[in-house]
Amino acid sequence: MSRHTSSRSCPPMIMLYDVPGRDVQPWVPNVWRIRFILNYKRLPYRTVWIEFPDVERELMRIGAPPSATRSDGRPVYTLPVIVDQTRNPHRPTILSNTNNIAEYLEQTYPARQVFPDGSRAMQSLFVHYIQEVFSQPLLPILVPLSHHALPERTQAHFRAGQVPATVLVGQQRELAWQAAKEQFDFLAMILDKNNGDGDGIVAMGEHLTYADFALCAVLIWIERMSAHDGWARVRTWNGGRWSRLWDRCRPYMEEL
Repeated sequence: MSRHTSSRSCPPMIMLYDVPGRDVQPWVPNVWRIRFILNYKRLPYRTVWIEFPDVERELMRIGAPPSATRSDGRPVYTLPVIVDQTRNPHRPTILSNTNNIAEYLEQTYPARQVFPDGSRAMQSLFVHYIQEVFSQPLLPILVPLSHHALPERTQAHFRAGQVPATVLVGQQRELAWQAAKEQFDFLAMILDKNNGDGDGIVAMGEHLTYADFALCAVLIWIERMSAHDGWARVRTWNGGRWSRLWDRCRPYMEEL
C-alpha cells in the first residue's frame, strides 16, 4: 500500500499537508502526530508539500478552516491539514488543527484505536503537557536549527519578518540541553509508574496510543534537526527509555 508520495498523478484517499525541509523530509512535530495515526491505522494517503510562505494562501484556496484566531479576530492558518476524499470525493472533509484531525480520524476510522475506551481525557492532558510544558526547553535549541534546515525561499520569508534566533553554542547550548533533560527526567519518573503494566515504555502501559505518537513526534524533531548532538544525548537518557520508545514507534515512521 502506497502511504504517501509527492506525485499528483494518482488521486489519494487522504491528503496530508506538510512543510518540507531542504530534503523534503518530514520533520514538523504536529504533522508527525497525524502521520503516525495514518500509518498506525493503515490508511492510504499522500503528502502535499507546502513551503511556509504559501501556507495561508493555499489553505484558503482549498477551503481549509483556520486552526486558530488571533486576539484581533484575524484567522491563523497552520499545518497540519488533511483533505479526506474517502466518503465523498466530490465533497471532501477538510480539517485543520492537530487535535481535531486526530479526533476525526479516530471517529471515522475506529479500527486500531489510538484512544482506547476511557482514555481520551487523560491522553488529551498528556498531549497538552507535551506541547506546552515538556517541549518548551527544546525551543531555543531546535527552532534556530529548524530555520537553517528550511529551503532558502522559506528562510528569506522569515528573515523579511524578523531576525531568526541564533543557534546556541558552547555553554548556552549545554545549559539548554540541561533544562530539557529536567523535563525528560520528570516524564520518565511519571512513566515509570507503569512498570509492571505492559512493557513500561508506552504511556498507556501496553499498546501505542496518541500520547506516544505526540511524544515520539518530538523525538523525531530532535533527531532530524540535531542527530549528532541532541538525539545522541536523548537516546541514552533515563536508561535508554526514549530509544526504546523510538523503536516501538519505528514501524509507523514510513516516509517517501
